[in-house]
Amino acid sequence: MTDAMAATSPNSSRAAPSGALVAEDLGKRVRLPDHELTILDSVGFHIAAGEAVAIVGASGSGKSTLLSLLAGLDTPSVGRVRLGDVDLSALDEDGRAKLRGERVGFVFQSFQLLPALTALENVMLPLELRGDRDAAGPARRILERVGLGERLEHYPRQLSGGEQQRVALARAFVTGPSLLFADEPTGNLDTETGRSVIDLLFELNAQAGTTLVLVTHDERLAERCGRVLRLDRGRLVAG
Repeated sequence: MTDAMAATSPNSSRAAPSGALVAEDLGKRVRLPDHELTILDSVGFHIAAGEAVAIVGASGSGKSTLLSLLAGLDTPSVGRVRLGDVDLSALDEDGRAKLRGERVGFVFQSFQLLPALTALENVMLPLELRGDRDAAGPARRILERVGLGERLEHYPRQLSGGEQQRVALARAFVTGPSLLFADEPTGNLDTETGRSVIDLLFELNAQAGTTLVLVTHDERLAERCGRVLRLDRGRLVAG
């Protein structure tokens, strides 16, 4: 294992490699009427560029909250997240959204396709939002890559669950992200369909050299990643 791939202390002064993700002493607390609830407590780790890492844990362990913090969708009560050379805490909401558009892809359990747009239009959307002059060409090519070249003009309601998740994969990879977050990507799929979608996810990820952060409750799926981070009641207990 090279130095670049080795895990380092989150308090290390060495700069994170380009594309790497670093969590430093992350904590998330929520004020309730009669007490303060700690959702995450002193979570820290370093994910090197190109790694595939799974985040696992029981329901309520803090997986979804951690993903939201890593993606800059929420802000921590304490600690910070660095994506490559960028400290997310130094950015406002617009700045974090811009960074996500430039560097981050998402695949969700619920697909999150826009129902009024065709498969092609859904995949074109992130390219259009960042101002690409040609969105249709790359979108069409990656839809063909995921086996949906004959379904470009179909709307989400006309597609099966597996096909919708393939559209979501195409949308996630079409921008060439350096980092991909996948949140329970097979949660709404049957076992056989889920397996084929995951095979495609890892194939696309390997070809693109993307850093993958996969949140799952499926231990067998987690084992396909190079490393597993395990949460227990808001604390990192393995990884």
